[in-house]
Amino acid sequence: MKVTVIGYWGGYPGVNEATSGYLFEHDGFKLLVDCGSGVLAQLQNYIKISELDAVILTHYHHDHVADIGPLQYARLISSYLDETTEELLIYGHQEDGEAFSNLTYKKVTRAEAYDPDQHLKVGPFSIAFMKTSHPAVCYALRIEAGGAAIVFTADSSYITDFIPFSRNADLLICETNLYAEQDGSKMGHMTSKEAGIIAKEARVKNLLLTHLPHYGNHMILLKQARETFQGNISLAKSGWTFKG
Repeated sequence: MKVTVIGYWGGYPGVNEATSGYLFEHDGFKLLVDCGSGVLAQLQNYIKISELDAVILTHYHHDHVADIGPLQYARLISSYLDETTEELLIYGHQEDGEAFSNLTYKKVTRAEAYDPDQHLKVGPFSIAFMKTSHPAVCYALRIEAGGAAIVFTADSSYITDFIPFSRNADLLICETNLYAEQDGSKMGHMTSKEAGIIAKEARVKNLLLTHLPHYGNHMILLKQARETFQGNISLAKSGWTFKG
């Protein structure tokens, strides 16, 4: 299983970059996890838009779904050019009915609901869900394929449920929107220290800090996480890849 960071900024994209978007690939199947602002432009550095097999969304905040509309237009234009004929399935939760319904568009994309209490099979991927602590209903994902497991926290303040959910993962992609001295409990975001705690207690093999803030020195986030977790830690950046 391979994952490529398409976008990693929190809130809004940095210059020439994107907010949340991650491309998962296994056995030729291409799954996009979240489709935030700027993701569609960045995605084309790696694959053609017509090559996408499915999309799954953790929640409906703009920095995770802003490029769904442009993606739908792109698939529509591809259908006119006979480059794409099949509907693209976009998986999301139904706890925001209006946002979920907007995932269906002119027979080029179709909304497909996931049940957070059940494992979801998407191509070669098996996906488990965990509800996070965030102002919008949001689900963390545990994605498994080929004997590897990757956990994406999506957006959340710290909750201990992340520890069993992430247990022994090959990679933990953990939102780190705040520095160690800050308090994200009301914001629905985590600190570098909390990311390190989850990684340590869950005994993950690798930790990727993502959903990064637009201020401060990101190297400090890395240093603070390392005070707790002694394993491999990386800062997300466009094009960063992991194979497990």
